[in-house]
Amino acid sequence: MTDLRVPSFSPDDVALKADPYIAFARLREDDPIHRSDLGYWVVSRHEDVRAVLMNRDDFGQGDFVENIRLFYGPDFDVMGQRGYKWLSEVFLMQDPPHHTRVRGLVTGALTARRVRAMEPRIREITDRLIDGFAGDGHGDLIARFAYELPVRVMCDMLGIDPDDDRLPAVIDAIAQSFIVFEARALTDAELTTANTQIAVLQNFFEALFDERKAAPQDDLATALVQAGGAEDALSHDELVTVAIGLFGAGFETTAHMIGNGLLSFSRFPDQWQRLVGDPAAYAAGTVDEVLRYESSLIATYRTALKPTEVRGQSVAKGEKILTLIGAGNRDPRVFDNPGSFDIGRDNAARHLSFGGGIHFCVGAELARLEGRIAFEQLATRLPGLKVDTDAPAWREGFLFRGMSTLPARW
Repeated sequence: MTDLRVPSFSPDDVALKADPYIAFARLREDDPIHRSDLGYWVVSRHEDVRAVLMNRDDFGQGDFVENIRLFYGPDFDVMGQRGYKWLSEVFLMQDPPHHTRVRGLVTGALTARRVRAMEPRIREITDRLIDGFAGDGHGDLIARFAYELPVRVMCDMLGIDPDDDRLPAVIDAIAQSFIVFEARALTDAELTTANTQIAVLQNFFEALFDERKAAPQDDLATALVQAGGAEDALSHDELVTVAIGLFGAGFETTAHMIGNGLLSFSRFPDQWQRLVGDPAAYAAGTVDEVLRYESSLIATYRTALKPTEVRGQSVAKGEKILTLIGAGNRDPRVFDNPGSFDIGRDNAARHLSFGGGIHFCVGAELARLEGRIAFEQLATRLPGLKVDTDAPAWREGFLFRGMSTLPARW
């Protein structure tokens, strides 16, 4: 039962933007299986978040339409909204067997070998970006680096010209359309914009796959076209849906990881000096500690596929559970002194930021690689880097946590 001392949790609470961890800690310690007035359960302890995410038998995505109507009401035309219709087709939002087939084809194209082979190219892209602003002495590292790096890496992998004059509109469309991932009722203006912008993305990637079918290349776009056999290959619509998801998630969350990491270093300058002292030794650990301490994804939803229990509480079939990844990542039962940022933490990799089970992030290895190279090269080339802000410009939205700007000097 909900502890009456703990206010009902709402992702719309404005206080969460500046610091969600105060509310997270209160839930985790005083009401770990919390019933929100919004009609769903909230879990916040590491063991419970992990258990729900890993349990494919009892939890999944459930009925997409009903999940969205939870926020709008029973008469809302979910599939009549282009943004939500696209989201319903993303394999992340689906359960087996469709999820299994599409994810398998995607992971077959985005192999660990393909990702590892990208390291020299990612280093080259990273150094070229730093070359472009190192002499300025100051700048916005979100715009100049945190976004540019993963965007250029995704372009390189998919075979997209990073100088394509359509690309700025595509990047802008990602930011404006991915708001459909937010588990809340969007305003009329937000929903209209999302519907319009998802069309921009669909048109761009439809053209890309038409080109790859006509003229294959040695890139991920071609690998996706050729994934599977004649009977189980990705359809044209599936290709477009997958590409939008990979491209968007591939740069949005990685950009947040880099920005959040730099902000964390500004709050714990001794850790920045530790990284500067031996970048190669600490860069990989930095990635895991950033993902634990200030995750790009701080929560995700699951639906009970049948009657079940969480921490002794009965959960009915069809009920939703919000798993607070950010709360689990700071659970003192798992992490010593969890409110401190420590790039030498020996168990940081136990963070939950890549999800779990059948929905474990397909781009996890790429994100780790990009983050490791980014932090290593920044510490090597800009050892005097300091973030200038005491009031971070956190972006709108709850599930994904990152900044819109990050002024710095070096």
